[in-house]
Amino acid sequence: MNNEELRKIVEGLIDSTNIAGSKSVELQKKGLKITVKPDKSPVSNGDLEVDKILTERIKKLTPNIHIVSEETVDMTKKNTLSTYWLIDPIDGTKEYIAGKDHYTLNAALIINKIPALGIIGVPKKNRLFYSYGKNNSFMIENEKKIKLTCQKKTPEKEVHALSNEVNPSQDIIDKLKEFGMTSYKKLSCSYKYCVIAAGEFDIYADKVRAKEWDDAAGQAIAESAGAIVTTLDGKKFIYGKEDYRNPTILIRRSKTLDA
Repeated sequence: MNNEELRKIVEGLIDSTNIAGSKSVELQKKGLKITVKPDKSPVSNGDLEVDKILTERIKKLTPNIHIVSEETVDMTKKNTLSTYWLIDPIDGTKEYIAGKDHYTLNAALIINKIPALGIIGVPKKNRLFYSYGKNNSFMIENEKKIKLTCQKKTPEKEVHALSNEVNPSQDIIDKLKEFGMTSYKKLSCSYKYCVIAAGEFDIYADKVRAKEWDDAAGQAIAESAGAIVTTLDGKKFIYGKEDYRNPTILIRRSKTLDA
């Protein structure tokens, strides 16, 4: 697909993502119905409703491309796809269930094992992020569209870091210090990719824990804005893995983080 085709697809998802986000907030306010999945992780009626809205819209936009969603994937079957959609209807389900703001709605199109476009809704922050191809990463906030270029918004000579835990392991702290970390904050959902693409944070590091649907949309948005996404040892992220399991992760706003 060329950039114009990708643009039409991802911009065709904006309204549905906003509708799904509003629905997630509405259901959260009413009180969520919680069940437990076979892997013992929680799922809410909000997750399922968002999944339905996004899946229905994606099927209309690209009827011939397979959809893999966290909420419906059969983990007993090996993934053999190289081009497919990844949906994580609500990343940060535990935070969502707890009534917090930091959860996201995610969809990404993988083409030849690379995230070609991504969209992330952050409904309780009134923000939506999307990208297609290279150098086409955007944020919509208060109905204003802003191009994202990873331009630093943190103070010069400072490196503001993120990770998944309040108290990260020493090896994660050491990795962040390698890049000059001066302050640290916990952020566990895909919003981390968005704030790095927006230049509001500089770096994120984490151990193995995520699946492809946790990272694909965010990676597309961050890389399109100019960020560098690798494993902790500098290897590229490749999708289409048999078990969808992602390796360690390192997201850098740029090669130079303190300026």
